[in-house]
Amino acid sequence: MKVIVDQNKCVASGQCVLATPGVFDQREEDGIVVLLTETPPEDLADDVRQAVALCPAQAIWVEEQGTVDEQGAVEEKRDKQ
Repeated sequence: MKVIVDQNKCVASGQCVLATPGVFDQREEDGIVVLLTETPPEDLADDVRQAVALCPAQAIWVEEQGTVDEQGAVEEKRDKQ
């Protein structure tokens, strides 16, 4: 899982920090999201997905690890909410 944030969309609600404080933080001066780790450990994956769902500005999304299809090609999955 790779986490991506768009600081330009962020409205500083802090829901991501409440959901996954080990992955997200906020800037002191304006509360805009700060990504602490782009590739969080697997045990935080559900919490990160919850943070994506809770973000009122849709400023966070994840790219899942690629999977190999039947022909051997790598498929990239991207969940954006």
